[in-house]
Amino acid sequence: MNELPLKDIHLPDPVSWWPPAPGWWILLTLLILLIYFSPRLIKKIKQKPLNKQAIIELKNIETNYKQQKDKTRLAQDVSALLRRICMSYLSRQQVASTLGNEWIEQVNSVSEKNIFSDELSDVLLKAPYQAGYDYQPEQLLNACHQWINALPRKVTT
Repeated sequence: MNELPLKDIHLPDPVSWWPPAPGWWILLTLLILLIYFSPRLIKKIKQKPLNKQAIIELKNIETNYKQQKDKTRLAQDVSALLRRICMSYLSRQQVASTLGNEWIEQVNSVSEKNIFSDELSDVLLKAPYQAGYDYQPEQLLNACHQWINALPRKVTT
């Protein structure tokens, strides 16, 4: 046979893994952003707003009152709930050490409305500590609902 003067096949240089294609850079950037922001997003999704948590807690207190009919216990639970909510908006030292009318003023200052009037402030100040203190529980619960609904959206501390 007639041999043709052919040369050997030369393969191109192997493709290098570096630098990666632009798609890999985009994917890497998205992965880093996802790792960085995912804990914050998960926390934000799982965390209910303070108002919703407070309403749930107040409904639990209301249910306990309807079962037990204990006005003193109701006043104690409402007072503790209001104090915990206030600690979310103001500093713990400022709220925890306050007593009497000064505490009622703090409670009223947290929301946009002055809901706890003289009669309700007496209930919050006296009913948790005096067995048999006479007051209207529905009025106290309604005032608490109004107060919680009037709370600012964002916690300032």
